[in-house]
Amino acid sequence: MDKVVVITGAASGIGKELALTFAREGAKVVIADLDLKAAQETALEIDPASQRALGIGMDVSNEEQVENGMARAVETFGRLDILVSNAGVQIVAPLVEFDFEKWRKLLSIHLDGAFLTTRAALRQMYRQNSGSVIYMGSVHSKEASPFKAPYVTAKHGLIGLAKVVAKEGAAHGVRANVICPGFVRTPLVEKQIPEQARALGISAADVVKTVMLRETVDGEFTTVQDVAEAALFLAAFPSNALTGQSIVVSHGWFMQ
Repeated sequence: MDKVVVITGAASGIGKELALTFAREGAKVVIADLDLKAAQETALEIDPASQRALGIGMDVSNEEQVENGMARAVETFGRLDILVSNAGVQIVAPLVEFDFEKWRKLLSIHLDGAFLTTRAALRQMYRQNSGSVIYMGSVHSKEASPFKAPYVTAKHGLIGLAKVVAKEGAAHGVRANVICPGFVRTPLVEKQIPEQARALGISAADVVKTVMLRETVDGEFTTVQDVAEAALFLAAFPSNALTGQSIVVSHGWFMQ
């Protein structure tokens, strides 16, 4: 895959696995993350010679940082073929107790971040007349869970954004799709387990068994590798036959 891919939130979790996977397939990879040091370390892990990987610091909710970071990616590698909008956080609380500033923070990272990185990417992709935008949604792009009001709202919103990008981008050779993973045992999910246990008054083991994995067909977490394979599939798809779509990767938790 002789492509240039920018992945946000790529210094850890799903994003890092995406970066490693795209790099193994031959892509040049830009690791954009709030944690500059971790982004640079991931880039060096991928390519110690610093020829095929670049780590940059980026707060995706900051317009200037996004514009500068995306410009640097293009300046470094000469083009931009794939954007994976992956950066995200989780904050869990009952809706009636949810702090407005925390609501705004979560939506800003997920939705403002997706908008800002998409806008910057599309300018380059339109010049090239080609590109693929992939949003990291969730089963919560399709379903709701208690205590996750802003997260569910944001993940639903990414599907709407992808559909608009698919409509607007088609004439410029740009496709847009959403990956909707089930629970992946990343640090973000590990943090949720005790939070939900406290909120629901049950054990951590019961959160995993009766909340997170209850609806799967095999009682298994989705893996970062599962998600990376879906991203490769979407990025490499050759035509507009697959655009404006959302693919659920959840061990059967949600079936369309």
